[in-house]
Amino acid sequence: MGNGTMLQGFEWYLPDDGNYYNMMKEKAGELKKTGFSALWIPPVFKATGTSDVGYGIYDIYDLGEFDQKGSVRTKYGTKEELIEMIEAFHNEGIQVYADVVMNHKAGGDGTEKFMAVKVDFNDRTKELEEPRDIEAWTRFDFPGRKGKYSEFKWNFNHFSGVDYDNISGEKGIFRIIGENKGWNLGVSREMGNYDYLMFADINHAHPEVREDFKKWAEWFVNETGVDGFRLDAVKHIDTDFVKEFKTHVREKFGKDFYFVGEYWRDSIQAEEGYLNSTDFDIDIFDVGLHYNFYEASVKGDGYDLRTIFDNTVVAKYPEKAVTFVDNHDSQPGQALQSWVEPWFREMAYAMILLRKSGYPCVFYGDYYGMGGDNPFDGMKGSIDRLMYLRKNYCFGDEDNYFQSGNLIGWVRKGAEDKRKNAAVIMSNKENGTIRMFVGEENKGSVYTDYLGHDQGCVTIDGEGFGDFPVQGGFVSVWICRQEGVQYD
Repeated sequence: MGNGTMLQGFEWYLPDDGNYYNMMKEKAGELKKTGFSALWIPPVFKATGTSDVGYGIYDIYDLGEFDQKGSVRTKYGTKEELIEMIEAFHNEGIQVYADVVMNHKAGGDGTEKFMAVKVDFNDRTKELEEPRDIEAWTRFDFPGRKGKYSEFKWNFNHFSGVDYDNISGEKGIFRIIGENKGWNLGVSREMGNYDYLMFADINHAHPEVREDFKKWAEWFVNETGVDGFRLDAVKHIDTDFVKEFKTHVREKFGKDFYFVGEYWRDSIQAEEGYLNSTDFDIDIFDVGLHYNFYEASVKGDGYDLRTIFDNTVVAKYPEKAVTFVDNHDSQPGQALQSWVEPWFREMAYAMILLRKSGYPCVFYGDYYGMGGDNPFDGMKGSIDRLMYLRKNYCFGDEDNYFQSGNLIGWVRKGAEDKRKNAAVIMSNKENGTIRMFVGEENKGSVYTDYLGHDQGCVTIDGEGFGDFPVQGGFVSVWICRQEGVQYD
């Protein structure tokens, strides 16, 4: 029996040295031993330049193979190195999920003139003026690729909006005018209609666009062997297209081909609405839980830990939730910055790694560290210990002991080996103790804190209960110290 765990294998400030794939390939064996079962890799396609993290997407058929946008390689390396890295992870039995950017294109090869209307930034359904001619970078010819793999070329008919008029030099949001054109309807209703996010916004209602994306998906999976897609910015993409795309991919590659969508909204109603609109057939990142972690870390002992799972996907739809503490968008310096304070991070990771529900995702920046103006050394040692517990002790059902606003705990009851259970306790205020049941079969057993924050021991009484302590501001995980068992 195993507990699946995903590693988000990148952070925003990785060096632009083209060595990422080679570096990660060397880590495959170590990550398998730690207990990771899947790797989410950054966008692997040619972007606006090698300094681009990958979300300024230019050519999805260029994986670091053609001389485009100033280089052959992407920020992360060449196509050959990408495929070698994926093979290394597959050899270790680790799945690889590709970050797929289908909302927009950037770095056009030429400009075009067309009719458009400027709309209100805060309400994209509200027009600010009469339609007029504008000029924008909406021609994508991919001259460096010369039609290899796909001869499809993009023009303004394949986009719904842009953010700049070359004629006037005016910035804003311009909706492109044309027959049967408009904002896609199956998107978030924020901003009136949140179809437009950035760059040249793709019109997913256009039949040529839909067909090319499906053709590309077949080519990409066959070329690389990836096991799933992380869909970027799905609240800006028409849900009818997402369903059609997902269905097509699974028809070609099997029902187990993995999909997870990034629907960034701190609203269980909105996230539930997206799950419903996509037939509950893809997973979703639990953004609400992330913001609960962030709030708890900022409020300190003023936060009621008993509410930490309120209004979260993992509480309502545990089988659809990908739980996470932070990611590349929430790290310091990014547009969605909501960085969980360091003192709370181990507690937060305990809440995604040591509980029954959800598919946890560990952030590269937390594991290996991150750069930028706010560098962080990472907490690999702490996460490795939690991963050991997840891999060896956290099975079966759980009993919750949410004793007070500042003191909560739970017991993972075990499955195949009833002695392999774990009692987890955390406090965001002072030292505390919770009496928890670990099973009559464990009476007389001695439990110690595997995380090492408490150096004492707990002896289980004749009824199977133990009084488990924790220091203020920490988490402790109590396990039975069995003879002959290696705990490092």
